[in-house]
Amino acid sequence: MTTAAFFVLAHPFLESAFAAGTAIALASGLVGSLVVLRGQVFAGDALSHVAFTGALAALAFGVDLRLGLYGGCVAFALLLAVLGRRTSADDTVIGSVFAWVLGLGALFLSLFATSASGTGGDGTAGVNVLFGSILGLTGGQALADSVVALAVVVGLVVIGRPLLFASLDPAVAAARGVPVRALSTGFFVLLGLTAGVATQAVGALLLLGLLAAPAGAAQRFTARPYRALWLSGVIAVGSMWAGLTLAYVYPVMPPSFGILSVATAVYLGTFAWSGLARHRAAGSPAAVPVPAAADAAGAPGGG
Repeated sequence: MTTAAFFVLAHPFLESAFAAGTAIALASGLVGSLVVLRGQVFAGDALSHVAFTGALAALAFGVDLRLGLYGGCVAFALLLAVLGRRTSADDTVIGSVFAWVLGLGALFLSLFATSASGTGGDGTAGVNVLFGSILGLTGGQALADSVVALAVVVGLVVIGRPLLFASLDPAVAAARGVPVRALSTGFFVLLGLTAGVATQAVGALLLLGLLAAPAGAAQRFTARPYRALWLSGVIAVGSMWAGLTLAYVYPVMPPSFGILSVATAVYLGTFAWSGLARHRAAGSPAAVPVPAAADAAGAPGGG
């Protein structure tokens, strides 16, 4: 396994996968941390289905698949931001729009199946959208996805500090002049872009795992939100690298399975780590907790 891992970048398709995968994982880890912190995991789940619906729409009408992915996810994210409360979209809004999107997905799936049958297509594109196709990215596709993912990362860095403040205590943030609603809308756009680009790595069905598992692990490692934000990105990137390496060493293993298996294993491992930490701290004087809002307000970087 060591020898195979050493030569893992000897193939152009692996170079593309690792380049795009690193940027995608970093964006997913950072955005996922805020999704979990803001209690919007359901929105991430809904966007995974929107990604599939958007991709099917693009395939059914014969346009670039990424146009459907990005366009559908960003449009849905903006709809959630407009229809939701001041700081976030509530579950009623998400559930209502989610059901409508699934209905559209059924329509586009029927259109795509008919089109594929009529043109001799084998439907592989639809399966790739469901389960990811990161090893099938061309150099140009990998570059485009990397640019989108890195743009998301830059956007989060720019608005990171006020967004964390608004996420932790929106009332106080609004009173201090922070544009809470605008930040929420901007975050939903970044979430939509992340959903679109991450679908190509792990697929629509497994997208939520890449958003939630590294973020959940990071938040169990540390209670400081800004530190958890970047730790989530590190865990996501590490999971991407390990998953791609496993897929190369064991070709029978789909890359998306390897990536999510590693991320989930890290998350489950945090329970053992937390138990051990509590055991060691049982006889020690309690540390003075640092208020989360104060940590966010004093964090470096962004807005």
